[in-house]
Amino acid sequence: MIALPPLLLAGTAGFAVYTYLGYPALLKLVSVLRRPRATPSLRAGREWPRISVMVPVYNEERVIAATLERILASDYPADRRQILVVSDASTDQTHAIVSGFADRGVELLRLPQRRGKTAAENAARQYLTGEIIITTDASVRVHPDAMKHLAAAFDDPSVGVASGRDVSVANLDAPANAGEQTYVGYEMWVRDLETAADGIVGASGCLYAIRAHLHMHDVPEALSRDFASALTARAHGLRAVSVPAALCYVPRGASLHKEYDRKVRTITRGLGTLFYKRALLNPLRTGVFAWMLFSHKVCRWLLPWALVLFVLALGTLALTSGWARAALAATAVVGVLAAIGWLRSERGRLPRLVALPAYVVAGNVAVLHAWLRVFRGRLAPVWEPTRR
Repeated sequence: MIALPPLLLAGTAGFAVYTYLGYPALLKLVSVLRRPRATPSLRAGREWPRISVMVPVYNEERVIAATLERILASDYPADRRQILVVSDASTDQTHAIVSGFADRGVELLRLPQRRGKTAAENAARQYLTGEIIITTDASVRVHPDAMKHLAAAFDDPSVGVASGRDVSVANLDAPANAGEQTYVGYEMWVRDLETAADGIVGASGCLYAIRAHLHMHDVPEALSRDFASALTARAHGLRAVSVPAALCYVPRGASLHKEYDRKVRTITRGLGTLFYKRALLNPLRTGVFAWMLFSHKVCRWLLPWALVLFVLALGTLALTSGWARAALAATAVVGVLAAIGWLRSERGRLPRLVALPAYVVAGNVAVLHAWLRVFRGRLAPVWEPTRR
């Protein structure tokens, strides 16, 4: 009979390998077996659909003017574009700054009471006039061609949502690929594989587009509309896809502490959204997509619990086994490096030896924190934008 600690050790290690390596490998196999789809064209002279560019904001006086200037300068026909800034009851100078763009076609919707990002997006629906709704953040920089690439993705009638490609940069003035984090690059790679296989399971909150009739569906205030958008599309028989050419430059957070807080909020809302749309995990209903949703989201969010079991099993084996003691010591070293990186992250850039384990450990602890919030019924409906 196999003892429990070795079984737990092997099972949790295998689960981790599947989550981050096995799943992408299987995605690659599925994509190879499927016929590739045609790449949308930005040919000259084509008729572009009318789009609504929605920018939800809360106290963004520092960046909103530059963001609007970049959107106005984007390579999309001005007569086919609506720009709507939705203020979640901002209390700074955001309203005054946005109002200064009114003569250039920028519209402002002021909400009287702060209720969170999803509530603001819900309230804006009746004011949107486009066939395609594009949502972006005030704190990012969208490439001038990105909106055309997103709109072109809808030439494929099977597409309901098109997600931009996040590029992590040190600041908004950095070159295209400077400072891109390993995790962001990995996530975009997985989305490319998912697109080739059957469609992504969640859109980028920094930049994504959705058909208007799908956007009009209500999303509860405590949930994440960008994650829900891909699930809503699938529920209506449409796909969500990643568009590699629709670049969105996302500045990294000022510290790991802020990144941790952002992850807790995002994952908490994601867990609530997944539970709300849990019917899509039924393979009899959604086929391959159910496996993808489980592998990409559920496995990622269960992995920290598996890691806790891994450490407990390793600790038990360390009582009688030399190799287990060595492995436990190595795990402890990684933990110490992560703790140092976490505590010192406010003081400036960290060396990779410290920064990488700190980022990984913080991300997994954030998942556990999010689970605890869900268990306590705290779904964090009020929006707290990340100041980058």
